[in-house]
Amino acid sequence: MVKLLSSARSVQLKSVNCNGVLLLNKPVGISSNRALQISKRLLSATKAGHTGTLDPMAQGLLPICLGEATKFSSALLSADKTYKASLQLGYISSTGDAEGEIRRVAKSDACPPDSRQVTAILQTFLGRSNQIPPMFSALKLYGKPLYRYAREGITIERKVREIVIHSISLNALSGFEMMIAVRCSSGTYIRTLAEDIGKALGYGGAYLTALSRTGVGHFDLSQACNLDQLESEQPSDRLKFLYPIDSLLSDIPSMVFDDDEVVRLQQGQKIRKDRSRPLFLASPKLKLYDRENIFLGLGEWVDSEVIAPRRMVVLAAVTAAGGLADSIG
Repeated sequence: MVKLLSSARSVQLKSVNCNGVLLLNKPVGISSNRALQISKRLLSATKAGHTGTLDPMAQGLLPICLGEATKFSSALLSADKTYKASLQLGYISSTGDAEGEIRRVAKSDACPPDSRQVTAILQTFLGRSNQIPPMFSALKLYGKPLYRYAREGITIERKVREIVIHSISLNALSGFEMMIAVRCSSGTYIRTLAEDIGKALGYGGAYLTALSRTGVGHFDLSQACNLDQLESEQPSDRLKFLYPIDSLLSDIPSMVFDDDEVVRLQQGQKIRKDRSRPLFLASPKLKLYDRENIFLGLGEWVDSEVIAPRRMVVLAAVTAAGGLADSIG
């Protein structure tokens, strides 16, 4: 598990800029952008961006990249996600969740399912399948989210996308209400999955009554803080909640460079190195560090012996943080 930046280093970091990853437990009732703006203000950050929208009615893990970390936010955009979702069978919603107009679609004499039936049906959703994004989603057309068109009564044709359900299980079942746990590919809409599950069970559909994102890539909700925790700390102490920039790149191999090589990398020059280690052979990307274990940025093997810098951090900011690379491993 990655380590938080120490308080001492965080105080130093603020004097230059706020750089790192905030794992926020977003509360129900506010948008991801609102949570981002509050966090950005509390941390006095000049730049910030989140790595995947959560609906206002959903809570849970929202990784927020700050300062130099925004250069690497794309590392989590395609990461797998995990969720806990509560479903109401036999009803559908205009929005797919509890905030829309609800109507019954199940037969009046329908009986609630048993756990064995539900478990068996859930297993049919494992693996690859196609899904059409809902109109009430943050997908954009001409710079405008689809949910805005939906609120105006406009329906836009959406392209089918491939999704992957890695695991899905039943956590609880009470009458027509059920709770499931899902690990899925990025871009999977749980509200659409819920409706499909309701149909597969023979109830005409289902809608989400609650949703919590519990994981994004290798990050887990147990590592997150909430806005109240963040606000209750003194400004200089809030940065202790940040994870280092390179925690975004935990699955990428790393290499250390000497002082001369570091200067050349920062100037955009290529470096010749031995690529004999099996770890290097498996990935063209490479995390770059200096001899003091300070994270420099991301590089790439362009052939069997040459590394090119691809995305570098501003060294002054990283040096002021005391080196953000103490989390490797």
